[in-house]
Amino acid sequence: MKYALLAALLLGGATLPAAAQAQQASITQTIAGTRLDINATGEVTRVPDVALISAGVVSRSATASVALQDTADRMQRVLAALKRAGVEDRDIQTSNVSLNPEYRYPENQSPQLVGYTASNTVTIRFRDIRSSGKILDALVSQGANQINGPNLTVDKPEAALDEARAKAIATGRARADLYARSLGMRVVRIVSINESGGYYAPPPPMAPMAVMERSASTKIEPGEQKLQVNLAMTFELQ
Repeated sequence: MKYALLAALLLGGATLPAAAQAQQASITQTIAGTRLDINATGEVTRVPDVALISAGVVSRSATASVALQDTADRMQRVLAALKRAGVEDRDIQTSNVSLNPEYRYPENQSPQLVGYTASNTVTIRFRDIRSSGKILDALVSQGANQINGPNLTVDKPEAALDEARAKAIATGRARADLYARSLGMRVVRIVSINESGGYYAPPPPMAPMAVMERSASTKIEPGEQKLQVNLAMTFELQ
């Protein structure tokens, strides 16, 4: 007499951003015995080794041309400071250039143009996280008055995700053995393995903040980051 058994265990589930999804892995065989379905998660932690930070300059003037020119001049100083700090061209990318009019709204009168605000922002990839705070302080001294970030991440997560995959498989097999023993049965084989995705969640970036003046030295601590893989596994029991 055959027994029907379906067990679904989901640990640490998370919504997976498309950019972080790993290529789906699938191993499938036919099954003749009792089927056991298990979801297992493998997790590892790593110290982030890359920080993404945006730094920019904002200028205000009565005319658009002066606002743009002042922004361009200050950004040139910011870029020069980055180069002197050893940041490579490939790690600097312009992310925004904007020019917007500013109006005053007198009561019962038409809006009055009072000037223009220009901004220029670059996204910087810091590969030495612990030194990035000092570099940001240098940028402020060279004219940067907008800083946004950091967004910390692992540059090459595949090896860590492979470790998480191995842990997920070991966890799934251990659970299958537990269920089998509880039913007086044994695990014959793994019938299928499906990977739903690899996931790594960087800490949320800080809210944008305007930098008005230099204060104490900025410090950025990398901390740790969790990487995980979710597997749907099917076993055959007898």
